Amino acid sequence: MAARKSPLFDTATTLGKIIAFLGISGLAGVLAAGLLVPVAAAAGTGASASLQFFEQLPAEMEREALAQPTTIQASDGSLIATLYEENRQPVTLDQVSPTMQNALIAIEDYRYYEHGGVDLEGILGAIASNVSSGTSRGASTITQQFVNNVLIDSARQNGGTVTLSGGGKSVGDKLREMKLAIAVEKEMSKDEILEGYLNIVPFSGTTYGVQAASKYFFNTEAKDLNLPQSALLAGLVNGPSAYSPETNPEGALQRRNLVLGAMLTRGKISQAEHDAAVATDLGLTITPTLSGCVGAAQAPYFCDYVTHLVLNDPAYGETPEEREKVLFRAGLTIKTTLDSRVQAAAQTAVNETANPDTTDGAVGHSMTSLEPGTGNILSMAQNTRYMPGEAAGDSVLNFNVDQYQDGDPARSLGGVGGFQPGSTFKPFTVAAWVDSGRALNTAIDGRKRTYPEGDKWPASCLPGGAYTVLSDDGKGYTPQNYGDTNYGTYTVLRGLAQSYNTITMQTARQLDMCRIFDIAYDMGVHNGKSAEGSAEKLDVLAPGLIGGVQDVAPLSMATAFAGFAAEGNVCQPRALTEVTAADGTSYPVAPVNCRQAIPKETAQGTNYATQEVIKSGSGQLLEFGDIPMAGKTGTNDQRSQTWFMGYNSGMATASWIGNWKEGNTSLSGLQIGGRVYPEIDGSLIAGPSWARFMQQIPGLYVGKPFANPPAAMINGTQRGTTPVNPARPTVPAAPGNGTGTNTGATGTNTGATGTGDTGTGTATGGTTGGSAGGNSGTNGNGGGNG
Repeated sequence: MAARKSPLFDTATTLGKIIAFLGISGLAGVLAAGLLVPVAAAAGTGASASLQFFEQLPAEMEREALAQPTTIQASDGSLIATLYEENRQPVTLDQVSPTMQNALIAIEDYRYYEHGGVDLEGILGAIASNVSSGTSRGASTITQQFVNNVLIDSARQNGGTVTLSGGGKSVGDKLREMKLAIAVEKEMSKDEILEGYLNIVPFSGTTYGVQAASKYFFNTEAKDLNLPQSALLAGLVNGPSAYSPETNPEGALQRRNLVLGAMLTRGKISQAEHDAAVATDLGLTITPTLSGCVGAAQAPYFCDYVTHLVLNDPAYGETPEEREKVLFRAGLTIKTTLDSRVQAAAQTAVNETANPDTTDGAVGHSMTSLEPGTGNILSMAQNTRYMPGEAAGDSVLNFNVDQYQDGDPARSLGGVGGFQPGSTFKPFTVAAWVDSGRALNTAIDGRKRTYPEGDKWPASCLPGGAYTVLSDDGKGYTPQNYGDTNYGTYTVLRGLAQSYNTITMQTARQLDMCRIFDIAYDMGVHNGKSAEGSAEKLDVLAPGLIGGVQDVAPLSMATAFAGFAAEGNVCQPRALTEVTAADGTSYPVAPVNCRQAIPKETAQGTNYATQEVIKSGSGQLLEFGDIPMAGKTGTNDQRSQTWFMGYNSGMATASWIGNWKEGNTSLSGLQIGGRVYPEIDGSLIAGPSWARFMQQIPGLYVGKPFANPPAAMINGTQRGTTPVNPARPTVPAAPGNGTGTNTGATGTNTGATGTGDTGTGTATGGTTGGSAGGNSGTNGNGGGNG
């Protein structure tokens, strides 16, 4: 009988245990090369592939820049939002608590400062432990773990794959990791490696690095971590999911205490410190850093607009994928034009008017402001919650902006694409009127009339030089004033102030219609749903003169009115002022880009008219303070879109409320801020919301008073019919529905105060020979399409 071999020297048994160890442990690379390769080579197995790979290893490891969060900031430096794939806040080693450093080294690699990247003693110890106990103790050094994390990060950034855990690694994988660890130790100091590891290692979900982890779990800085906190975080790196204190608090506590025990064993803490720390609970103060515009601290829709601008700009990368990588990983600091004070006021006004919790889900409300002379976007507020999904009150669509940047479908802006502007379009007809040399106080015959099928209006840009009236029913086009009243002869000035459609139509009938739409386009108004590669002009159509055809974004309307405020100097909307990456790379931003779109005098004349809207017209009841202001109400024919444009030389604001889901369905009967409005009109909803906004920012962007236009532009006898006193418009007898008195040749014509589509007003005027009664009553002088 042969002598029994000692189990210790039973090659098959020992080798079997070693092989089992290699199958479950990521720490056996050296032993695999030293023990198994000869056997495998003799057997002709696939181990030769690992050896070939080993021979091809690079001499040193190339490190990609670590992903860092991007921050978007308002003009005062306040945070708008943080964007990231990996929430990481890199710190230097001296910004990490020594206790945290000791805890990590004690549990992960207590011989860290004694080896050269690969710890043979640790590997042999792991082999002996695993062979004798059947466990799977590991032996990767901190340097090896650092290498592994760098490889993972590099693969993630470049679309590759890498084996994450030791159990799935081949011999070649492990040998590569070891060789790179040795190479790293030759190129970097121990402190540099430890610093790199603490910044790259994941701690939980998208939380990477010790600083972000400190903020997330304890709302403290890495430099201020105490002993129990340090032990908890040090224990997490071995298994962020398995030891998560959020999902497995018991396991996290056991792991923390294991770290504390290792620190005691290695002489890093005393018994008393150990016992005191073990006696504490987890002490969590979970403080997530919300990512993206969903988690914005303010102005989520402006945040969305900014991200689209970056993703559309080839300066950030040739492909959309490269630009997205820069945005979410390059640690950009994006400084913007947003004024947090103006934004807060706008958001408050929007929420007070149409809070999503008390407003029908189809009703949207937005408010955006620009600075004349720069185009700087000061605010971009919206009543919906910035959340994906179909729940009422949730939307990631931006009501303020176009669908596509410059009409290019490949460059989305995330916008709805605008809404019918209603009577806010009328100032462009007034601008064309005064630009043609006519006076604001010229009387216009605004009787109700039908423009017959085939009627020709001057339009130089159209075939034959004319716009031809066409209708679906062949009966021509019959514009009406609100309430089907207030028809008569009024000045251009009065017609705009009270928003009489028939005055606008007859004014335009005397002009080149193309000039009206050209002025609007030059001022920044275009089709918000343009998708042919450029921002498209609005179609030259008679209903378009009262904003009842194509859609225009509020930002475009604000741009145009800011242009009026700057005396015809139109500036492109501007959101970014400076963009710098974490590595110091500076990206170009659009400079202030302005041009003189219309003559100064033309803008002055238009401003004179829009000031009258505030003084005596549809905006006269708005309470916004003592700032000189101009404005224009707007409502489309279907009562589905309402507007107020309020501006001075310091700021121009577009306030819009409408049905964003069904553009032609009236707001009538829908809950808006917990109430149902008896009348749907810009002067009654969008206007008061703007006024509440203005009340909150007294002293900001007050600007200078508007300059008056040349006197002849107001009263002079120019082209057109006879100018009259704006306070005494010629009013025909037929439409009168109020009670008045007639005195002498000129008489007075005072009707009762009435509330109409554009506000509340009292008609005061005279007629030749003192005829006619008052032209006021239920709808008063607010009877326009305001």
